Amino acid sequence: MSAPAHYEVVIGLEVHAQLLTRSKMFCGCPTTFGAAPNSQTCPVCQGMPGVLPVVNKKAIELAMRTALAFGCRVNPACRFARKHYYYPDMPKNYQISQYEEPLAEEGRLEIDIDGASRTIGIQRLHLEEDVGKLVHEGTLETAQASLVDFNRSGVPLMETVSKPDLRSPEEAAAYLKAFRAVLVFLGVCDGNMEEGSLRCDANVSLRPRGSTTLGTKVEIKNLNSFRNVQRALEFEVKRQAQALDAGEGIRQETRLWEADRGYTRSMRSKEYAHDYRYFPEPDLVPLRIDSRWVDEIQAALPELPRARRQRFVAQYGLPGYDADVLTQSRALGDYYEAVLREPAPSAGADRPKIVSNWVMSELLRVLPGDDERAIATSPIPPRHLAGLLRLIDDGTISGKIAKDVFQKMFDSREDAATIVGREGLTQVADETALGAIVDSVMAANPKAIDDFKRGKTVAKKSLFGQVMKATGGKANPTLVDRLLEDKLAKIQR
Repeated sequence: MSAPAHYEVVIGLEVHAQLLTRSKMFCGCPTTFGAAPNSQTCPVCQGMPGVLPVVNKKAIELAMRTALAFGCRVNPACRFARKHYYYPDMPKNYQISQYEEPLAEEGRLEIDIDGASRTIGIQRLHLEEDVGKLVHEGTLETAQASLVDFNRSGVPLMETVSKPDLRSPEEAAAYLKAFRAVLVFLGVCDGNMEEGSLRCDANVSLRPRGSTTLGTKVEIKNLNSFRNVQRALEFEVKRQAQALDAGEGIRQETRLWEADRGYTRSMRSKEYAHDYRYFPEPDLVPLRIDSRWVDEIQAALPELPRARRQRFVAQYGLPGYDADVLTQSRALGDYYEAVLREPAPSAGADRPKIVSNWVMSELLRVLPGDDERAIATSPIPPRHLAGLLRLIDDGTISGKIAKDVFQKMFDSREDAATIVGREGLTQVADETALGAIVDSVMAANPKAIDDFKRGKTVAKKSLFGQVMKATGGKANPTLVDRLLEDKLAKIQR
């Protein structure tokens, strides 16, 4: 959905990602999701008076890895600050964040939208601590009480702020998808939006088309999926356009997205930076980033999703859709290429596509996901899938039987050759034996023969099915088709 022709949409996204560290940002408490409420806390993350924070080095490393992947400049020095505001789930009444001296700045992210590529600028990337979680007894509007769980308080949080370069809700959703894919590839965040480990706020405004002056921006919170990002922005663009057309002003405010009802509602007036009363965190010294550390992280960066997707298309001749699916996670792309590296009787030009089909349609069907854990624990390792495909390629089993064998491989963790040998699933490819079965089927189906003589070619398909049924699906389909073709041609003479 686009804005009316006389307006231009201006969107910027603030993405908050919980980093995959074992301990919190400023203390040694664990970060395990789903633990009993308030079981992973200490005086530091509870904000008790007199405690001193200690910076988590791993969190700095993961944030630097992300910054370098986005082409950001990692600043040689950065500083934490206190961001003051009151909310019941924030124990100190201030949040340790970064403001004037962030970890990194001036990056970019390439996105693909409607077949075209666009570069979206990244303004800054900084670190902060997460807050706790409120658990309401009932709905927010009717709750008699609200409980606070501080397990999440102090979890390392990385905030990345895009420049206002996005021009439609569709572009915003595409940006967030591409952003998430990079984080998951890097292993810095699990990208689970349902659990809140990846969260997004959107800033949106409208301005007269051709103007270079930004309009009044509105922030939208509670965006927990790609679809909701796009839906919320589509609603807000329409709301602001209607207000501007009616001569009404747009108020700078924070609005909440009500996904079930499909609209945004006013939450509070939007704060300005000075409202937070930032000042340098007195309990933490400024960080000095060694350039050698930056170089080490840069050298260890993996191939990123967009580059890998382009390579899969160029190197393997895959359709764009296949390349998109196979590069949604680093583990899935690694699995695919591991299958391709296994020996094959005939490594034809169509093998990459054949392997892609099996990974996408069969493997992803049975696995609980495509992430590192799901792939690493797959009952069917790459060599077993390659072994199954070799049995199809050399004519040992048919493609239909192979799908049954695949399921047995998943259930038993055995390789294909073991299952085929034990259960006698070897394809019937003896021409003399199959010829006799074809003759028998033709003799038992005189009506199909008569139909074929009258030009009803569908009769051949019926006979083919009868032969496959008679052999329990083990007959070589190519050989059966040729035998039927020859024998039916003789009848027509």
